[in-house]
Order: sequence, then C-alpha cells, then structure tokens
Amino acid sequence: MTVTVRSFAKINLGLCIGAPRPDGFHDLRTVYQTIALHDIIHVKVGRGNGIEILCDDPRVPKDQTNTCHRIAERAMVALKASSRVTITIEKRLPVQGGLGAGSGNAVATLLALELALKKKLPGAERLRIAAEVGSDLPLFLVGGTVLGVGRGEEVYPLPELPSVCCVVATPEIGVSTPKAFADWDAMTAAPKSSAELRSARTDKGARPSADRSKLTLPAPSDRMVQFGRAVSAWLSGQPLSGVPVSKGRGRAETSLLDLVRTGIENDFEQVVFPKYPELCEVKSVLERAGAFYASLSGSGSALYGLFASRTAGQKAAVRLQRDGVPAVVTTTLTRRQYWKKFPVSGF
Repeated sequence: MTVTVRSFAKINLGLCIGAPRPDGFHDLRTVYQTIALHDIIHVKVGRGNGIEILCDDPRVPKDQTNTCHRIAERAMVALKASSRVTITIEKRLPVQGGLGAGSGNAVATLLALELALKKKLPGAERLRIAAEVGSDLPLFLVGGTVLGVGRGEEVYPLPELPSVCCVVATPEIGVSTPKAFADWDAMTAAPKSSAELRSARTDKGARPSADRSKLTLPAPSDRMVQFGRAVSAWLSGQPLSGVPVSKGRGRAETSLLDLVRTGIENDFEQVVFPKYPELCEVKSVLERAGAFYASLSGSGSALYGLFASRTAGQKAAVRLQRDGVPAVVTTTLTRRQYWKKFPVSGF
C-alpha cells in the first residue's frame, strides 16, 4: 500500500539561543509556525525488508543519514513491523534553508508509515522517536503555532494565530546550522582579560569588532528570561512596557501583531548577516515593501515577511524576483488547517 502526504515547512517567530549544554546542543526558545509550502512524501510498504529513499534532488541524501530513513528505522522497531519500505520525496522546499524541510519530511514519513501499516504509535512514543532524530521534528507532530524549548524538541501548542500572508524568499545560499552555532559561540564567548585584549589589538590599536560584541551582549540566561517574558506577556494579553497596544480590533485579528510587537528576534541574524550581507538586504526589501514582521527562519538562508494582505505580499515577491531572488507567496497554517491539508491519498 502507498500513502501520500504533504510535508509542510515552518518558520521561526523569534529564536533565542542560550548557552551550550553538556550534550553539545544549545538551550533554545522559539515560536514555531507552520506554513503552507510543502514537499510531497510517498511511503510504500511491501514484501521484503529494508528501507529505500528515492528523490530526484541530488542534494538529498539517500542513505542512512537521511532523516526519513532514520525515523523509519526506529518506527519499524517500535511498531514491531517487518516490510520493505520505499520513501519517495518530491522536493519543493529548499535544502539547508531553515524551513525545517528535512524534519518535516521525517515526521510525514512516520505518520504515513503508520497509515500504510495500519498500525499506530502512542503520541508520547511518536514524540520520543521524533526528538531522537532531530531537534525540530516534534513541532511537526503538533502543527500551527508551537512553543519550542530545551534544544527545540520540547514543544507546546500555543493559541491559534490567524492565517496571514507570508512571503518566503529563498536565496541560493547554503547556511550550515552547526557553523552558525559555532559562530554564535565565538561571538558570545566570555570577554578576554585586559592583557589578552591589548595583545589582540591591530597595528593601529583598534580592537576587533567581535570583542565589542562580547562586551555588549546580555548574558544567555538573561536573554532567555527576556524571551520567555515576552511570550508570557503575549499569552496573558498583558502589554509589555514600551510595547504599543493594538486597538480597534478583536484579539483574534491582532494576536500575531501583538506577538511580533514584543520585539522577539532571531539571534542567528547577528552572525549570519555579517557573513551574508545579501540576506540582510532581502530582509530590508521585505520590510520596505510593507511586511509588519520580517526575519531569517532558523539559521537561514530562507527569510520571510508577514503581510496584512495578499496584494501587498505579491508586490513584495515580484520586487524580490526582479532582483533575482526566488520568492513565493504563501500563508501561515493554523493547527486545524495543517492537519486538514496533511493527507493527499491512500487514506
């Protein structure tokens, strides 16, 4: 039997990076939001054994390193099943783009595999397996607006945000997430001693800009608390000091605007934009075109802008396309929309 499902993408509404953990990961705080852009996943089960990955995109690994392969292995053990599993990935989302494409593919594979085998794992078991494979897989088992904590794998559904126009720009740049984390660690490392700083000066006596950044960034724990307070204030409907209050509209209409007005940001922009200034320019184009919030998604290189109307979003996409930047107009997905649109065939 073959089951076909949609594998949706996500964006990050703010992403706060904490201190490195003993397990090699970082503590994170983020608000995930699923969007309508997607890949298509076909899962076929038949006689035999083994797992096969098929994909026309040469950038997609087809061996055991593929997240779909890894989650299928674990799922077959948990389901106590023995079959030949063939996973075909129709790639529409960018690879290494910060949209969670590989993670979404894996979760779609897991759920499609259950359907094809006519077996079902408990919800807690699904989440455990997903978290073992990758930090941002569990969010795709929830959908809609999701709070991510821990290393991003501990997820909690948030109140639904209304569906809004979202323009996604996908510059043809591959940003390595491990390298972005390493650059963040280098930038936020403890300040050097006075003697070390003197020896690090250039011949002209100027200190490297990275040292200035280290002296001005708040401590990771303080920043995590600030992010948490911003989200908590939004959830409670209480305005933060200095944050304008939306007036004249119902809570349902203004909830997303209220959230972004808390000032949440993506920390990765501080290390990615200096290395790839063209990405910073794309964000500026989105903002100048009228986006009420624009940001890098994950570690990039995809960026997105949220717009009050589809007309405004289409104009922004056209402007980016004229500059040679691939851009598409889509929408954010509520949890209900996410699960309603998930199946394609084989149900």
